[in-house]
Amino acid sequence: MSPGGPLVSVIVPTLDEERALPGLLDHVDSLPGRWEVLVADGGSRDATVDIAVGRDVRVVHASGGRPRQLNDAAREAGGELLLFLHADSRLPAGAYASLTSATTDHGIAGGNFALRFDGEDGFARLLTAAYAFQRRLGFYYGDSSVWVRREVFERLGGYRDLEIMDDYDFVRRLEAGHRTACLPGPARTSDRRWRRAGLARTLFSWWAIRLLYVVGLPPSRLARLYRRVR
Repeated sequence: MSPGGPLVSVIVPTLDEERALPGLLDHVDSLPGRWEVLVADGGSRDATVDIAVGRDVRVVHASGGRPRQLNDAAREAGGELLLFLHADSRLPAGAYASLTSATTDHGIAGGNFALRFDGEDGFARLLTAAYAFQRRLGFYYGDSSVWVRREVFERLGGYRDLEIMDDYDFVRRLEAGHRTACLPGPARTSDRRWRRAGLARTLFSWWAIRLLYVVGLPPSRLARLYRRVR
């Protein structure tokens, strides 16, 4: 670990995120700690890349889906810790302190952050409660800001090239052979994608699609089902 604490590489997958990216970059700049940000762009046709370049943020270009974006950026990253952060998510103010504290235990390989969905209505509260419940069962996804030690990420082979459930697949492999930590916060994420679908469809996509994945339904068929649900 570096004398000033570990360098954390924040990897942000983007595809046409010109609206969300400036706020995300401002947010990371405001956090205490040692951070570097890499934008893993999947072929944006809006101003996403220009915004990142204008802020002196490293851009890693990748095609072929989000897993390749994340893996390519991870190879370029210089940090001892990798943190995968969505453009519409925000870390808690004490994120770096929590990460530093957790990694003093060398048996902890990675994990995520406790998550709260934006919004003050019942929909957001129900999503937050459902997510907390499934996290206690060891299930979580990329929207909860997954983090991992670099050497563990490399040993696991990074994200598998799946059309869907790539984050779930990575988390299950991480959880299977390592101790992990759900760090306090909470981190926040937008409910914009789920609000359009409604509560019933959202919970269906979280639970039923995961079950179908576990029993072996091919990711290509799951992706088509997920698009219909959404």
